[in-house]
Amino acid sequence: MVYDKKVLQVFLDKQGKLFDEPVADSLEEADEFLDDCCAVIEKSKKDALSYMKDNLDCEGMSDAEILDSAEVFDLGDGRYLIVEG
Repeated sequence: MVYDKKVLQVFLDKQGKLFDEPVADSLEEADEFLDDCCAVIEKSKKDALSYMKDNLDCEGMSDAEILDSAEVFDLGDGRYLIVEG
C-alpha cells in the first residue's frame, strides 16, 4: 500500500497512543513500519468501523469507543489509518 505524506505525518505525531516507545523517527521509517504491519487506510468513518468490527474484537464497544481505540488514527480529512500493533 502507498501511504501519502499526511498519513505518515499523522502516524509519526500520534504513534505514542499505540506504542510505549517510538517505532519510527522519520517519514521513511513510518512508511516502512506501516508497510511491514500491513496498516490500512479506510476512506470513511463507516468503512473504518466496518473494518474494525470485521477484523478485531470490538464486541460491546460503541462506535465512538472503536474510533477512539489505540489502533485507529483519525487523519483529519475523513480517512482513518488502522494499525494493528
